[in-house]
Amino acid sequence: MTTASIELELTPATQYLLRVGDSCLILAQRISEWCGHAPVLEEDIAMSNIALDLIGQARAVLTRAGEVEGRSHDEDQLAFLRNERDYFNVTLAELPRGDFANAVLRNTMAATWLKLLWERLAVESSDAELRAIAAKALKEARYHQQHSGDWVVRLGDGTDESRQRMEAALDHLWRYAAELFDTDAADEAAADAGWGPRWSQLKAPWLAEMQQILSEAGLAVPAESKFQSDGKRGRHSEHMGFILADMQYLQRAFPGGVW
Repeated sequence: MTTASIELELTPATQYLLRVGDSCLILAQRISEWCGHAPVLEEDIAMSNIALDLIGQARAVLTRAGEVEGRSHDEDQLAFLRNERDYFNVTLAELPRGDFANAVLRNTMAATWLKLLWERLAVESSDAELRAIAAKALKEARYHQQHSGDWVVRLGDGTDESRQRMEAALDHLWRYAAELFDTDAADEAAADAGWGPRWSQLKAPWLAEMQQILSEAGLAVPAESKFQSDGKRGRHSEHMGFILADMQYLQRAFPGGVW
């Protein structure tokens, strides 16, 4: 292994897997920033555990992506030795940490989406290994959704300040939800080959579950925005480069290092 960036062989199946694995990986990196900074000790531990769960999911999916790609790229190479445009996570995952209201709302949005995706993959994917990964990840995603969703309700139905913060987080983050259900040619080809569902099929159940959580919090679902983020195609926000600088430093400074 060297410090040079790797080149990918992007088949629809590989890209489909990378979009899921990268979203878990980058979201885990963001959530881990709460370690030592959460408002109470129990939440500090919970945030760290959620990040660790997502890293485990990312490791499994990236390992499978490397096997499917067929160029002997392992999970570490895929995680740490790609250029920015070769990451395919949704933009929601890479946005700055923000305040606690922002964090728990993003976690709820992402966990609800991942839970629905893992549910479908666990029973529908033609790939036995991906079905096994999804079955394990589903249990974790259910907990993530419940834990973060409880905080959304608690803050939305709390003090005037906590409600204002939740409303501000909702106004900021909701526009990025559209990318979670954007289906393109790569997704269509992967779905036709049986790898997993088209992301657009997750929209209706996701909206229903999010609406229930927001209703309990006394928050209104924002109107749909025409804004469309595009991280799943490698076109990222200005925040992505800073994440990669932190993530990749050790591997590029000490190539081939393993734990």
